[in-house]
Amino acid sequence: MRDTKTQSWLGFQCVIFALSLLMTVHQAWAANGQRSGEEVVKTVCTRCHGTGKYGAPRIGDVKAWSKRAAQGLSGLKLHAITGIRKMPAHGGNPGISNYEIERAITYMVNRSGGHWIEPTDKSVKIVDRPGKEIVQIQCSKCHLTGVGGAPKIGDRAAWIPRGRHGIDALVRSAINGHGGMPARGGMADLTDGEIRGAVIYMFNHRVSVAK
Repeated sequence: MRDTKTQSWLGFQCVIFALSLLMTVHQAWAANGQRSGEEVVKTVCTRCHGTGKYGAPRIGDVKAWSKRAAQGLSGLKLHAITGIRKMPAHGGNPGISNYEIERAITYMVNRSGGHWIEPTDKSVKIVDRPGKEIVQIQCSKCHLTGVGGAPKIGDRAAWIPRGRHGIDALVRSAINGHGGMPARGGMADLTDGEIRGAVIYMFNHRVSVAK
């Protein structure tokens, strides 16, 4: 039977081994860019976004973030990666991956009135939803009946004049907002590709879309 000192020593060695293993796992996890948006925000972003330093939109400020959120995740991600005004590229931390930036942005938007879905796996390519689906869940709210003068779905006589400068111009208008239509049709997490698909669907469709 081992004496008390030996047992204590073995116990101590087990604790050291467990701590080393946890540290290794944590480092590998971080290196793979798997940190949550909340963790990235707390370790990097709150330096400015926690207090509004240098004019950064403060986390929780719904009004300030709603304007930014209208740019969509792709637009905000570009600003965060390349830097904008007082904010350096990657928030001043080059060890933060582009994927982690996406998660951090989503976290801050959601803490400020948004309802975005945080990316969960950087190895999974997010596939754009089809134009028909976007129209059914969002665009039809105005374009089905022509609310506020919105061209009705499938009404080519109404759409053709608006498309005289090409589909790209229509897509830009939808992204930036036009007349009574808010940026991205009021659905901030729509990708540019999804907006393009929705515009093309509404232009070409000839039958009323059910709500």
